[in-house]
Amino acid sequence: MHAVQLNDLALTWPDGSVALHDITASFGRGRTGLTGANGAGKSTLLRLIAGELAPSSGTVTTSEPVGYLRQDLALDGDQTLADVLGIRATRAALARILAGDTAQENFDTVGDDWDVEERAVAVLSALGFTDAGSLDREVRSLSGGEVVLAGLARLRLGASGITLLDEPTNNLDRRARELLYAAVRGWTGTLLVVSHDRELLDLMDETAELHAGGIRMFGGNFSAYLEQIDAEQATAERLVRAAEHDLKVEKRQRVEAETTLARRARYGQTDFENKRMPKIIMNQRKSNAQVSAGKYRGLHAEKVEVAESALEAAEAKLRDDAHIRVSLPETRVPAGRTVLQLDDDLVLRGPERVALVGPNGAGKTTLLERIAAGDVRFRIPQVGYLRQRIDDLGDGTVVDVVRAAAPDRSPNEVRAQLARFLFRGARAERSVAQLSGGERFRVALARILLADPAPHLLLLDEPTNSLDRQSVAQLVDALGAYEGALVVVSHDDEFLGRLGLTRRLTLDRVEGLREEAGKSS
Repeated sequence: MHAVQLNDLALTWPDGSVALHDITASFGRGRTGLTGANGAGKSTLLRLIAGELAPSSGTVTTSEPVGYLRQDLALDGDQTLADVLGIRATRAALARILAGDTAQENFDTVGDDWDVEERAVAVLSALGFTDAGSLDREVRSLSGGEVVLAGLARLRLGASGITLLDEPTNNLDRRARELLYAAVRGWTGTLLVVSHDRELLDLMDETAELHAGGIRMFGGNFSAYLEQIDAEQATAERLVRAAEHDLKVEKRQRVEAETTLARRARYGQTDFENKRMPKIIMNQRKSNAQVSAGKYRGLHAEKVEVAESALEAAEAKLRDDAHIRVSLPETRVPAGRTVLQLDDDLVLRGPERVALVGPNGAGKTTLLERIAAGDVRFRIPQVGYLRQRIDDLGDGTVVDVVRAAAPDRSPNEVRAQLARFLFRGARAERSVAQLSGGERFRVALARILLADPAPHLLLLDEPTNSLDRQSVAQLVDALGAYEGALVVVSHDDEFLGRLGLTRRLTLDRVEGLREEAGKSS
């Protein structure tokens, strides 16, 4: 039995851009990882399955209730954990019953959930939640990772047979991720996960990929999917090289054929001029030669056309591997120049690259905000801060958003720079409201790096959240061109290993900020 069935599903945004089209697939019980490039429509597809969006055409059929954990989970700071878990009304009814209120409505509210508090605490504890028993704790006191865990706990408490998770490991530290992985290993029912976390995707039973407007199912986890894609791309590259060779051969033979025809035409003209045969015979030979030459040319032209079509078909199977190639000399910081000095006398000088790590709730984001606000002993004025949640881009075009940070530059200058961030042509004129999470991240990064004045200190808070493999590679490209000082908060060890770190600092609730020896790369 299929828990989720998609038939000819399509969605077109109000501005006419196509988000998804002709998506037909089915998902049964078990764990499925949904992968694809940023902008492919993964989050949009989950929203369609969850019923948050209505398709322009086609149908979505689900056999059980659907629970959905959004990527951009935003909670009211005044809410409590009980509110997030959806048990506030039940707890209140239980409290009234225990106080002696025997009204029927209290018993109707409780139903069979007499142990709801115990179950809630057990689920939170299993997910490694800090102070799991404090169900009255306010949301504003939670870290980003704890917000995600709270949302996941709500799904575990609910009766959803189908669960949709959109980037669930965002903002989670290593311990929290391990707890999430354990929960996923033991998950029952239908689980559909959108993620760029390879460890999580390797826990899946099958992989679905959104690519080139369609969806394709692969048996096995993410590693098995990558092996198959890599093999297909190796074959595609060989086919392209073979098709390129065939095209060169056909073009060379066409040139040789034209040379032969031209030589024959010269001989025929010489014979005609020297009147070596009767005129009627010479005219007939000339006519025959023209017909033959036409067929000869047509044959070679057809061969060239076939070779060109074969090359086009082979190239179509190759996947785009676009890289950000940008020069940022304005961000250069001289070696030895003091860039930042914290209250505890920690000093950053020159173009240092520092990783700030630590468990969820340790205060890493708070420290970045302090630095950005200048609440430290010393900090240079040219600072770029890329927050964990990118929600301040507005609804203008890509050009408008980036130019707002460099108003003295002309729109054409900004467009030329945006092309290096892969916003070429009409893409630079799209509204940021219609971009994917990865594309919005690229806009935010371009706005900071192309600002005037240029940033000499760059603060990044979990920058790889929601980014696919290609987007992470593009981020590394851009940071490779950045010549200033860098402080980055991240739980992505693979990403940190590619940045050329000079130092690694750990922030702990008890021990505070300390430097880890031998952790630079």
